[in-house]
Amino acid sequence: MTEKRMICLSCPVGCQLTVTVENGEVLRVDGNACPRGDVYGRQEAIEPMRTLPTSVRVTAGTRDLVSVKTDRPIPLDLIPAAMDLIREISVEAPVRIHDVVLDDLLGTGAKLVATRDVPAACG
Repeated sequence: MTEKRMICLSCPVGCQLTVTVENGEVLRVDGNACPRGDVYGRQEAIEPMRTLPTSVRVTAGTRDLVSVKTDRPIPLDLIPAAMDLIREISVEAPVRIHDVVLDDLLGTGAKLVATRDVPAACG
């Protein structure tokens, strides 16, 4: 049996959680002030997930980069491979907020979505 200590990121309170794990299964979560802390602690102790905000190169646009993020959290251990893949991506302007830049990031089902507009450059 192991205890994992962490700060809950589900809300601004930042509860100090202690998650008890045995054989890859969460037995209990202590220290949470709300149910979201319990959910966060259970997920974080077994398979940490993160939403990935980053940027993608843009060609023929008024900006060289467009901000993007995954539409759902992906496994934390996949982030380095995801960044390697994203570094190779380039989109052509115009790009509009909510445009899907990549449909399925590394088989996670997460879409990489533009979070701002980048108009095409004029002549």
